[in-house]
Amino acid sequence: MNVAAILKLKGRDVITAPPETPLLEIARLLGTHGIGCIVVAEADGKVSGIVSERDIVREIARAGASVLDQPVEACMTKSVVSCRESDTMDQLMGEMTAHRFRHMPVVDRGRLVGLVSIGDVVRMRIAEAEMEAAAMREYIATG
Repeated sequence: MNVAAILKLKGRDVITAPPETPLLEIARLLGTHGIGCIVVAEADGKVSGIVSERDIVREIARAGASVLDQPVEACMTKSVVSCRESDTMDQLMGEMTAHRFRHMPVVDRGRLVGLVSIGDVVRMRIAEAEMEAAAMREYIATG
């Protein structure tokens, strides 16, 4: 199973914002869409950063509520680790575990094509395990 299979099931829509978007607007987007991160992208689809709920909370704790007026580029993670559609779920889980993050942009030819979360990976793993268990039960039942 690979990243393309996850995107096929969940879709490719990603909420993005330009780097100059105020952090308060980023927080509103997160709340409105019920999501945990926003990919910061240029108009051409090139990923320039990523910001999560945790990033916003850390910034407020560090410098106070005035940071909400600053552009997202001031606190976003700029060195974004991304994956490709051809990457396996094992590769994806390894990267997410090693870097301790829950969202990974999917990039093709330098442009954003999707976003995968740890929840997506867990759902796929559970579905895979259920299919294997059903196949095993069928095999045992038919002898």
